[in-house]
Amino acid sequence: MEFLQITSPEDYRVQEIFASYCSTFPEDERRNDSQFTTLFSHPNVKIISVLHDAKNIGYLIIWELSNFNFVEHFEVFAEFRNQKLGSTITNYLFENYPRIVLEIEHGNKNEDALRRFSFYQKNGFHLIDEMYVQPSYGVGKSPLELWLLANYIPENLEEVKDEIYDVVYH
Repeated sequence: MEFLQITSPEDYRVQEIFASYCSTFPEDERRNDSQFTTLFSHPNVKIISVLHDAKNIGYLIIWELSNFNFVEHFEVFAEFRNQKLGSTITNYLFENYPRIVLEIEHGNKNEDALRRFSFYQKNGFHLIDEMYVQPSYGVGKSPLELWLLANYIPENLEEVKDEIYDVVYH
């Protein structure tokens, strides 16, 4: 498996990534086209294309923050799911980013949300905040009640959330 950082919105993989991003994540859980494109010029963001057998199988959007990394989006494309590739990607994250925080839908929301929560638990993440609210991505989009997961115990959870709000959603 290869993990290649994409540094330009002109990269040929971006169109496939953005199309999947839009079809997988509901409107309130994602950026619009111009907001997405802006990520490529943000100094704290890495957009990583995940390749397996020379095929683009998914992507990661990672924010490098003060003393942890925030995984804004982690997706294995639909046709490659249920092949244990997500666990390999999680291993990559743990090897390269020792302190990771991410958001997910409440595990009790539906069967898919429970499956995702179980996946993250099996792969070394644990629930650190059940009352987390993801700010709105912009006009016409709603804030969302989500769960915050991490692979470590943050010393000050409020500082972690404040930094996510100030840097990622500002």
